[in-house]
Amino acid sequence: MAKPPALIEALRQVSPGTGLREGLDRVLQARMGALILLGDSSEVLSICSGGFLVDAEYSPQKLFELAKMDGAIVLSADGSRIARANVHLVPDAMVPTSETGTRHRTAERVARSVDVSVFAVSEELSVITVYRQGYKSVIAPTPVLLSRANQGLATLERYRDRLSTVMSTLDLLEIRNQVTYRDVIIAIQRSEMVRRIDEEIESYLIELGDQGRLISLQLEELCYGIVSEYNNVIEDYLGPCTAGDVDKIKAYLASLETDELLDVSVVGMGLREMAPPSSPLHRYDDGTNEALQAMLGTFMEPKGFRILSKVSRMPEDVKQTVISKLGSLFPIVEAAESEIASLPGVGNHWAKAIKDLFNQYA
Repeated sequence: MAKPPALIEALRQVSPGTGLREGLDRVLQARMGALILLGDSSEVLSICSGGFLVDAEYSPQKLFELAKMDGAIVLSADGSRIARANVHLVPDAMVPTSETGTRHRTAERVARSVDVSVFAVSEELSVITVYRQGYKSVIAPTPVLLSRANQGLATLERYRDRLSTVMSTLDLLEIRNQVTYRDVIIAIQRSEMVRRIDEEIESYLIELGDQGRLISLQLEELCYGIVSEYNNVIEDYLGPCTAGDVDKIKAYLASLETDELLDVSVVGMGLREMAPPSSPLHRYDDGTNEALQAMLGTFMEPKGFRILSKVSRMPEDVKQTVISKLGSLFPIVEAAESEIASLPGVGNHWAKAIKDLFNQYA
């Protein structure tokens, strides 16, 4: 599941390569504990008691030395200065917390009370826990994160290959006008699974910081073009869709548990509810298994956004013109090259490119 933006921001603040992470790593290596707040607003100061004003430029060495004291350390919001040290934090004791240790219980209550990132270093467990708002995340060691990210890449490569096979099959079915609703669902399922694996690897990259550059490059190569193809499948079969409609459909798919996503019936019924009233899917409303099977076997005619996107460098307005004038993909496949060329703004060059594409599937 995707991490909330506030927690992502906190993880970036302490990713490898940052000065704050270097300071915390020094504390870990010395098997010490620490409690650090990133923000010195009036709200933060209102829950601070005691300690002393530092107001010095931040450095990992200074953070390490100040962590030898028992109290919390307060940094500026951008982490460039150490504001206070040896501070006793007194958040509202009524704020709920799931933690048991004193340091971590205080950290969670502070993060729930004030919108700042709080970092707790456990002396016994030698781990860093990040708190932000109502969320927390334990930072895994860099070698563990690298191992998880590489395993994710291997899984993504397998799923990417399966997705490519599904999409190639969909190409042929579309050209022959033989696509069923089940075929559409399978393409959407595979696309969503790849998106989820991509999202999980991205979460590792956030925590890896500059240690994840090579993995980031591999991820970008593996996922090239997947988002646009995913969007095009939705727009082809569940439209007409605005960008907001596509996002709504993808949000629904993202909300499904994995076993629900892999169930053709669950996805089919959910997407039918989001299809426009004119969709042939709405003919099957009695909810019986026979009706469901009939709906899954319904022939679907794509508009052609996905296939025509395969024409290299074709302008979006040319694609839109061809689809809007001829209505859907199969009439475009059946149309003569001269008919396509006569459409406003299309011309011989793009008409030939479109027909050359279709001829590849002959």
